[in-house]
Amino acid sequence: MTLIIVLMLVFSYMLIATGHLTGVNKAAIAMFLGTIGWVVFVIWGDDFVQARHAAEYAEFLAGEPSTSKTVKYFIYDELFLKYVGRAAAIVMFLLATMSIVEILNNNGCFDFINEWIRTRNPKRVLWTITLATFFLSATLDNLTITMLMLVIMHSIVKSRSQRMLIGSAIVLAACSGGCFTVIGDCTGLLLWGDEAITATYFSAHMALPAIAAWIVPTILINRELPSRLDIEWTIAPYRGDDTRLNRWQRVLMLFVAIGGLWFVPTFLSLTRLSPFLGALCVLSVLWVVNEAFNRKLMNADQMSQRRFPRVLQYGAIQQMLFVMGIMLGIGVVAETGVFADIAHWIDTYIGNMWIIGILAGLFSSLVDMFTIAISGVTLYDIAPAGDYGQNSFYWLIVAFSTAIGGCLLSVGSACGIALMQMEHIRLGWYVKRIAPKVLAGWLLGLAILYVEWRFFT
Repeated sequence: MTLIIVLMLVFSYMLIATGHLTGVNKAAIAMFLGTIGWVVFVIWGDDFVQARHAAEYAEFLAGEPSTSKTVKYFIYDELFLKYVGRAAAIVMFLLATMSIVEILNNNGCFDFINEWIRTRNPKRVLWTITLATFFLSATLDNLTITMLMLVIMHSIVKSRSQRMLIGSAIVLAACSGGCFTVIGDCTGLLLWGDEAITATYFSAHMALPAIAAWIVPTILINRELPSRLDIEWTIAPYRGDDTRLNRWQRVLMLFVAIGGLWFVPTFLSLTRLSPFLGALCVLSVLWVVNEAFNRKLMNADQMSQRRFPRVLQYGAIQQMLFVMGIMLGIGVVAETGVFADIAHWIDTYIGNMWIIGILAGLFSSLVDMFTIAISGVTLYDIAPAGDYGQNSFYWLIVAFSTAIGGCLLSVGSACGIALMQMEHIRLGWYVKRIAPKVLAGWLLGLAILYVEWRFFT
């Protein structure tokens, strides 16, 4: 049965990697793996429990005889719920940040980006939109921010060839910004929730590599843009129909959202509660501010006319389902003991965390960055000290390599897939025009991270 579960995982990896060819949504694949994997585990649960959790199961029985029902109760209470809670914490955080972005977008809080880039100068357009993407992705969900920026870019840049280049820079800026903080990317959030890293340590060491991974490819992309962009400026959306917020109110809402999310690490250190509670608290405060500012419209017909880009809604929901499914799937494989065996083999024949990190980045470009990241994280338990202790550089290497290495191919990240779907980009074009630039930024970022490792250890 262990072999069957492992084959299901490998087959799921293959389907996720070829999703752009088969058209099968990776969220559906992940959910199938997570559900069927645990069903198989429960059916043969007695063998797994006796092999890996005999002492805990004996304590659970408290002298009572073992039956098939008690085995199922043990798996549900002691094993399954642990992985459900771990995945639900990330999904709830994504739900909160997606809702925050929706409220901000509905109230025109991102309209300032259009104001900043009202020029045909390609340098200003490229650097302004990627700068905003980088810093917003460090605080809000990077997939949602990517889609939002792609929608803005698509509405003003009329040349498809120019949109393909600028869109690629947006994707890379979002992935780089997301790996800069513990709340910008699912991998950082997972490591932070497992107490593998602390927020301050993570950001301090990831800042320079993330900036390098963003700036170097953006400079190279900028050199391929024409001297004058094909831009058609549209009239800014009139938001008097659905919101009466003036400039200072929109700035205040941005401050509440972004400032509140930056306070989440402090919330965790003070309360030791899950980060998603802090994000939900920020959402609730922003929700109250939104209703206070728009109280005259709460019962008006205009409220029903608000529109949020469906691509954002569907993309965010699919990402949440994918995270839940893949974390449950990886969890059931971990309970079979296979990951411990793989880790032992790696320590015996490779034994170098930098090689592991580079391999993780390469696999991320082929499969999916979060899938490979959680696989790399699950390989090792957090030790009191050493290469896999809290704030070990291994966790940083995996987080950075999977985030940036996943951009080597456009199919390696949810952000890249969103770009492919929106601009109808072919994989061959991306490999030829963008992948070498991403590789340069990734290797430079790894070099910076290596220098930090040598200096601080």
